[in-house]
Amino acid sequence: MAAITSAVIAIAGVVLGWIAIEIACKPCLEKGRQAIDRSLNPDYDPDDDNNNNNNDIRAPLNPSHPDLESQPDNNETSSSISTKAV
Repeated sequence: MAAITSAVIAIAGVVLGWIAIEIACKPCLEKGRQAIDRSLNPDYDPDDDNNNNNNDIRAPLNPSHPDLESQPDNNETSSSISTKAV
């Protein structure tokens, strides 16, 4: 009877561990499963994606950076851009 009890406890532990991993890693697992589904779909064409993501290679890296918006027009020797040393 002890062997059956040990087996049931072990199976319950594995099931609860699996559920905990599914809950903790849900966003990552969903993205991975979607990628697998897309790669296995023979009708999927990545060129037909109509995502509105800005994938322009010439887009500025940080367009809303405040130092880029307030560039002085004259050649001053003092700069208002602070530099961080690492």
